[in-house]
Amino acid sequence: MLSKALLSDIQHTVRWALQEDLGLSSDQQVDASFDVTAMLIPSDNTAVATVICREECIVCGVAWVNEVFKQLDEVTGTQTNITWFVNDGEKVKANTVLFELSGNARLILTGERTALNFLQSLSGTATLTASYVQELEGRRTKLLDTRKTLPGLRSAQKYAVACGGGNNHRVGLFDAYLIKENHIAACGGIDEAIKTARSNKPEIKVEVEVESMDELNQGLKAGADIIMLDNFTTEMIAEAVKLTDSYNATNNQQTKLEVSGNMTLETLKAYTAAGVDFISSGALTKNIRAIDLSMRFS
Repeated sequence: MLSKALLSDIQHTVRWALQEDLGLSSDQQVDASFDVTAMLIPSDNTAVATVICREECIVCGVAWVNEVFKQLDEVTGTQTNITWFVNDGEKVKANTVLFELSGNARLILTGERTALNFLQSLSGTATLTASYVQELEGRRTKLLDTRKTLPGLRSAQKYAVACGGGNNHRVGLFDAYLIKENHIAACGGIDEAIKTARSNKPEIKVEVEVESMDELNQGLKAGADIIMLDNFTTEMIAEAVKLTDSYNATNNQQTKLEVSGNMTLETLKAYTAAGVDFISSGALTKNIRAIDLSMRFS
């Protein structure tokens, strides 16, 4: 079930996308009459349309499609009926019919591109995520997303990552610490940065990024919840895992290790074999390729 926060985001982003497509400002009500091409069609014409997926994928974006036509129906007084044959998170083969639309022909065409933009993009994120997750099967390593999302679509893309079997990292700057090189320099060191973090917000997790084995030791001694290994070779990562496991066992600590940066399926396998707890990848949400979809009137 979608959270209240996500449902609110869906309403907002769909409204914004429709306003954008119709040439309206953010303070204007969605007005389908601004679709000049759809106005060529008699206002009482009805149609039935099917949306087909042209390639294998993990489906994601049902609620966004529904919201597009809900908002258009509300301002036009029409009723668009949508019949879904798949669910979010479901793997489908090429040429699968995803859903069927019936209703006012003008409105269906006005909402087509906005609805498919959401569906093809979020399905792209879910599909790429699933390909990474498959490589982690049977391992202790979990796949995480990052904050490298398309502006305005963070909650949507993080939902898509979850549909693909991945896990969400922090949502933003507010719900977890990620202490990086410049934070460390400005704070006066790893230990001082973590101490201040614990003092300011003791209830949230503290993650610190390190660039050497020496900094890893500092992070462990300071009691970081998660340590991100930056620019570590595969050999260094394996050594870091052994060191961290040993330190945790000796000191009754549960520090986790994360690897991030320029992740590919090949490097993913190597890092997973080393035994890190998390692999984070910005590619899941920033390097996406939209899934090929098409809509056809019957």
